[in-house]
Amino acid sequence: MAKGESGRIVLEVDPELKKTLYSILAMEQQTLKDWFIDKAQNHIDEKKSELIKSFSKVNDEI
Repeated sequence: MAKGESGRIVLEVDPELKKTLYSILAMEQQTLKDWFIDKAQNHIDEKKSELIKSFSKVNDEI
């Protein structure tokens, strides 16, 4: 998959998944962009924490 510098993310999903997701987000009065940013930031924060713990273990072993 191409990775450009623009800040855009383009992906292809099942049309039924897209329809369902947009319906749920509309009920929640949330945009796909806002939903994605929230989920992505949470995932990054979680993985950063795991990565820091992993580095701490390596430093303790040295």
